[in-house]
Amino acid sequence: MKKFNIRKVLDGLTAASSSSSSATSHSGTPRENDVIQETLQSEHFQLCKTVRHGFPYQPSSMAFDPVQKILAIGTQTGALRLFGRAGVECYCQHESGSAVIQLQFLVNEGALVSALADDSIHLWNLRQKIPAILHSLKFNRERITYCHLPFQSKWLYIGTERGNIHIVNVESFTLSGYVIMWNKAIELSTKTHPGPVVHISDNPMDEGKLLIGFECGVVVLWDLKCKKADYRYTYDEAIHSVAWHHEGKQFVCSHSDGTLTTWNVRAPAKPAQIITPHGKQPKDGKKPEPCKPILKVEYKTTRAGDPFMVLSGGLSYDTVGRRACLTVMHGKSTAVLEMDYPIVDFLTLCETPYPNDFQEPYAVVVLLEKDLVVIDLGQIGYPIFENPYPLTIHESPVTCCEYFADCPAELIPALYSVGSRQKRQGYSKKEWPISGGNWGQGTQSYPEIIITGHADGSIKFWDASALMLQVLYKLKTAKVFERARSKEEKPSTEIVEEDPFAIQTLSWCPESRMLCVAGVSAHIIVYRFSKQEITTETVQLLEVRMQCEFSDGDSPDPGGEQTPTLPTPGASSSPQESEPPTQPSTGSNSCDGPRDNIPCLKVRSSPLKQSPGYQVELVIQLVWVSGEPPQPITGLAINSSYGLVVFGNSNGLAVVDYLQKTLLLNMGTSELYSPSDPYQRQPRSPRKQRQPSGAACDTNDGSNTSEDRCKSPTSAKMSRKISSSSEQKPDLEARFQRLRSLTCKKRFCSVKEGKVAARMSQKGPICRTKSAPNSYAKDNSFIRSRSSSVTSIDRESREAISSFHFCESFPRKMDSLVSPCVLVGTTQGTVMMVALSLPPGGDQRLQQPVGISSCGTLVSLKGGILTMALLDATGTLLPPAYESWYDPNASDEDKEKNRRRRPASPPSSQEGQDSQFAVLCSEKQAKVVAMPSQTRIYKHNITESSFVLRADVVQMAGANCIACFCANGHIMTLSLPSLRPLLDVNYLPLTDMRIARTFCFSNLGQALYLTSPTEIQRITYSQETCDNLQEMLSELFTPVETPEAPNRGFFKGLFGGGAQSLDREDLFGETASGKASRSLAQHIPGPGGMEGMKGAASGVVGDLARARIALDERGQKLGELDERTAAMMASADSFSKHAHDMMLKYKDKKWYQL
Repeated sequence: MKKFNIRKVLDGLTAASSSSSSATSHSGTPRENDVIQETLQSEHFQLCKTVRHGFPYQPSSMAFDPVQKILAIGTQTGALRLFGRAGVECYCQHESGSAVIQLQFLVNEGALVSALADDSIHLWNLRQKIPAILHSLKFNRERITYCHLPFQSKWLYIGTERGNIHIVNVESFTLSGYVIMWNKAIELSTKTHPGPVVHISDNPMDEGKLLIGFECGVVVLWDLKCKKADYRYTYDEAIHSVAWHHEGKQFVCSHSDGTLTTWNVRAPAKPAQIITPHGKQPKDGKKPEPCKPILKVEYKTTRAGDPFMVLSGGLSYDTVGRRACLTVMHGKSTAVLEMDYPIVDFLTLCETPYPNDFQEPYAVVVLLEKDLVVIDLGQIGYPIFENPYPLTIHESPVTCCEYFADCPAELIPALYSVGSRQKRQGYSKKEWPISGGNWGQGTQSYPEIIITGHADGSIKFWDASALMLQVLYKLKTAKVFERARSKEEKPSTEIVEEDPFAIQTLSWCPESRMLCVAGVSAHIIVYRFSKQEITTETVQLLEVRMQCEFSDGDSPDPGGEQTPTLPTPGASSSPQESEPPTQPSTGSNSCDGPRDNIPCLKVRSSPLKQSPGYQVELVIQLVWVSGEPPQPITGLAINSSYGLVVFGNSNGLAVVDYLQKTLLLNMGTSELYSPSDPYQRQPRSPRKQRQPSGAACDTNDGSNTSEDRCKSPTSAKMSRKISSSSEQKPDLEARFQRLRSLTCKKRFCSVKEGKVAARMSQKGPICRTKSAPNSYAKDNSFIRSRSSSVTSIDRESREAISSFHFCESFPRKMDSLVSPCVLVGTTQGTVMMVALSLPPGGDQRLQQPVGISSCGTLVSLKGGILTMALLDATGTLLPPAYESWYDPNASDEDKEKNRRRRPASPPSSQEGQDSQFAVLCSEKQAKVVAMPSQTRIYKHNITESSFVLRADVVQMAGANCIACFCANGHIMTLSLPSLRPLLDVNYLPLTDMRIARTFCFSNLGQALYLTSPTEIQRITYSQETCDNLQEMLSELFTPVETPEAPNRGFFKGLFGGGAQSLDREDLFGETASGKASRSLAQHIPGPGGMEGMKGAASGVVGDLARARIALDERGQKLGELDERTAAMMASADSFSKHAHDMMLKYKDKKWYQL
């Protein structure tokens, strides 16, 4: 590995090698061998999907293995999700992407058959950690409508749209020559086609009798041996489903008019009973009014009592607007269970897998469009089971997402302890019935936390350790605000019509547990974590007026006369107690009068009871300015060591001291540039008919605004100091004159299309941004605290703040001492430095003001700034300083005991020597700048044709790198500090704004994004994790003995009253039924055969799984086709060899020599 001295690097003697440069010694004489060795290489990286969490998006079908206790759910996009016990789940995908119309388990075989809307059926092998398709069969001439696989049978019945039934051998996935044609099944005198097959099932007591339901209302009992119909049952309403009584003497049909007909097998003339469960019974004896169709019915018997009849649908038509219901009929009682969403499918779970025994139902699994509910049939009132799966991600649409790997170990228990008190009561006392599979044996033991922000203002903390996901704690930020009871009561100041509390971005310090969230209504809330319940009498409120405007009458001389009136220190600590002074509006007037100094939301005035967990410390709200709404927050950061929150938008940035509850700084972006700054931008969006007044974006315009009340004395000095630097620019007035010609459209618009999720509600002659209603909550919305947008066409001319980074560095060029700083990144690629002067700790920190000074531009990059970080001279990441967590409501002694400041304090630098590297990444490129010389030592153009959506500086394999996700779908990593490309994979073309909004990287090679509105997809870019993935994943199949068949009893055995078996091989095999038509269906061997499975499995657990499969008889059966294929190939090779020998023997002989 080559080594380079940083002096050579700074002299321009860089080399494209696998190593990087180092800084010289921080103190004393320079060390010649002081170098940085980069350990990360390309072989450390590999990209692969790990697990998918959440509710299956757009579910379409469901199946349950009663022995393995595994649930399978298919979706409209061809996905399969399999669930076992808590933490056991698996995702796989059909390549075609067609909807899964039906699923059938080979019970206790570790296999699953799926039927798709493209008329293909597939056999999945579930005995391996990542299920794979063993065989596929694609029908060419018929559309599949229904499938049925009898228990312990290898013959699959397939009903079609034409009314025919075909039979498939699931071991070889070949068609039998035995076909039941629709014209043979129905009456010869019938003149019309019976319609598609909607049901197939065999008689529980006689496997030789097959019940076939046609859509038109005709049911046929087919004798498989005699190849003829025994009975035909006709009803004048369409059939949706059929269910047998376990004794095989009766069956029930559900119909499109909301009726249930019960038929005796031997009495086909008329139904034995007709009932309309939800129909109103007329007094005159007439038929009840028709109801909505009963889409499915299940008929389950018990030994001790009345049978259960469970059905979905069938409500009367006058229940318009009523939610979907599941009806449970048990004896004389009928329970109607309302569901939150429409019912897709349901299954009754029974004690036995045998259809000819008493079923003993104990639960009903109900698959809804957006939820999975399991009902306990064994308890009074039918309570539901508590769902252990993370299926509530979409409870409210996800608007932002952050991922923290390798968190402090005590965080997850702390969050769980406060979150466990939030759980609902009234669940079933029994254990979750879907309990199959085993957890993985992975070695990944570090804590991982995912935080999701939602459209209703809620924030959820998830434990994501060990490839699992479990909700820990839910925080409702909307509790801080007054809620409008009706649309009429909504305040006219709201800038979004729906979901005004939606979370836009968040900043979290895991070590101190401080949380800061920004919402779409330009509000920011600072939270502290406490284990004790408190009641807050008055929520601390700070109103901030951020504007970018110029006054007609003002001169360019900012002067020192326009000093805002300063409050006393006592007033600044409780700013919400004093009313803001009235001031004349200076903005454009709208039709209903100007709105000025008014926040978008109203903070609640009544006492706020705060449970253990996150408790409000401070609310910051941006106010309307002269009739124009506040711009959304585009950048946000909190630092617990400094006690500061910094945020920015398209008008500028503000710094708030959340300990003193004061506004320290509020200034326009252009004010951050120093007078001699080569990167100086033109100020944006001046008011059209007004003259400039002092600084480029003077936020302190001489009036005692609401935010002036909250400033510390230094904040006013700071504003004057910075604005006075602008008067030295001779071209200031000329620039203002040029900008005055901007059109109204350009004068006020969003930072970028994806950045602003606000819908302006005020009408009038004010030019404002218009975006889609509720755009942040929709699937294709795009809101992040980052600067990038999915299209560069709409790039806004106004420069906005895009990112912040607290650090301890050298604020000015060639400084020799480090001090607290904030790196500020903008949407136009500028990185600026702001120095902080902090008072001593203890009481002085709460009384003395924090000093702030702008140090000008550090560097400029192409594209908006996405992320920034700092490395020391050895290439080690310097995290922001933090304060260890202490309970704010504990006693003073406990506070002092736990309260320790943990700054990242690098040593000072000698004159002319660099001891830090600033890592900066934008939408287009990355740069590494040596500090304090501010010399660029490395630069890498990440992309030319696309742009980076998300970038993070992450730790991996004991080193650091930059991870990037581009809009063209590429995921890349760059080494630090040399910016060598280590990984570049075309993973996921950006097809949905949701992906861009939620994609985030974390340490140790982890990343995630929302792949659908309801599901989180986790991926890894670590070679080590990919290698160990097989061991980390859970196992679906576990060896379980199949329960014994029910005892026939002496008399039933003697007189033949028990279940009658059928040798289906004799009926459906090739010798008896012949070969099926080759053009009917095409067989496609799957990639998941035995050899493919051996290649896919790895690790110790994989070896054990292979051994188990090799020894298991059923596993061998699934591989028989592969063995036959191998034998045929060997035979073909032998034939080819003999043919070749014959050809050589007779090659040169004439015909008469033969």
